[in-house]
Amino acid sequence: MVGASSEPVANLIERGAVRKFAEAIGDPNPLYVDEGAARASRYGGLIAPPTFPRTLEYGRIEGMDWPDAGMIHGEHAVSYTGHPLLVGEEILCYTKLEDYYEKESRGGLLGFIVMERFGESPRGERRFTMRDVAIVTPALRKTLGS
Repeated sequence: MVGASSEPVANLIERGAVRKFAEAIGDPNPLYVDEGAARASRYGGLIAPPTFPRTLEYGRIEGMDWPDAGMIHGEHAVSYTGHPLLVGEEILCYTKLEDYYEKESRGGLLGFIVMERFGESPRGERRFTMRDVAIVTPALRKTLGS
């Protein structure tokens, strides 16, 4: 399934969601919540924290089912092409299975699932790329019967 992608999903960057996210991560940056400060900034309005894309919907890759539990988070990185996400902006998001590889460990065979998630403007301009690595442990592999 490497190379398979989901269909794009429209996401609206909502003020309330940005405020709640900023509060949850403990980031008091006024550009996330204070409209006056945000209007006076180089962005001209409220922006979302850099890791906010983690909360967006990316769709599902047909035929790729994730287990309910047992995966280990290995890596997470977000890179932007331009300015941060703006409150009120619509972003089309989709995910792609970028790679899968295995490594032997002391406890058995580990699987590494590399996903890339993309956010684009409605005009098709790339706004960000998010890369995630999830680890399939030997215990999970045993549960899944593989």
